[in-house]
Amino acid sequence: MELRVLGCSGGIGQERRTTSLLVDADILIDSGSGVGDLTMDEMAAVRHIFITHSHLDHIVFLPLMVDSIFERIDPSIVIHGQPATIEALANHIFNWHIWPDFSKLPTPEKPVMRYQEMLPGTSVEIDGRVIEMIPVNHIVPTVGYRFEDKKTGKSFAFTGDTTTNDTFWQALNSHDQLDMLITESAFGNKDEALSDQAKHYCSKTLAADLVKLKHKSDVFLSHPKPGEELNIFDECRALIKDRNLAALKQGDRFKL
Repeated sequence: MELRVLGCSGGIGQERRTTSLLVDADILIDSGSGVGDLTMDEMAAVRHIFITHSHLDHIVFLPLMVDSIFERIDPSIVIHGQPATIEALANHIFNWHIWPDFSKLPTPEKPVMRYQEMLPGTSVEIDGRVIEMIPVNHIVPTVGYRFEDKKTGKSFAFTGDTTTNDTFWQALNSHDQLDMLITESAFGNKDEALSDQAKHYCSKTLAADLVKLKHKSDVFLSHPKPGEELNIFDECRALIKDRNLAALKQGDRFKL
């Protein structure tokens, strides 16, 4: 598997894009503003989008992407998400008021986009890659994902947006291997109260939760608030001493 970071910031601004990760050429995890840096051909190659949750920074470019490549989509792009996320997209985005309902265009029988509900704890397989949906703890229903390449056995996981939880770590620990972890670290410790209210990790709560993970995989930090990136990473580095730790960057590419 190849992983390309299109966006990993907790906000926007110069050289900052919100969350979106491209797996190989055909799968997106979330569709934040990083999707806007794909070429038309690259967007047209995407066949599946796995959404972690319904917050705007994680879905903002989904409607624009589908509209931009409307004439080139065949077969439908499949939007994977838990029922609450699919319901939010259908009711509040693709509702003819905010954006056309592409799940019914150009015809209901052959739309350019279709929804496929997943339940937390289940998996789907796409061309030899197994994608597991794992529940996490955020202010709206949210999941993370674990990807495994059946041919190589290599795997990575992405927490999505979350704060202190047991479900994600238990799911990862049930597997024999994890090569790479991408986790959010949205706030510095000075904003711990706000991070608890918003149900995001701050440096201290992330460090406490990582102790639960038995795998000694490389850890990449994502979703920092703009302007706080260096402070958050320095705090995490001071607290997390037993793991290879790095700040995820837009444009990073990994091969597993």
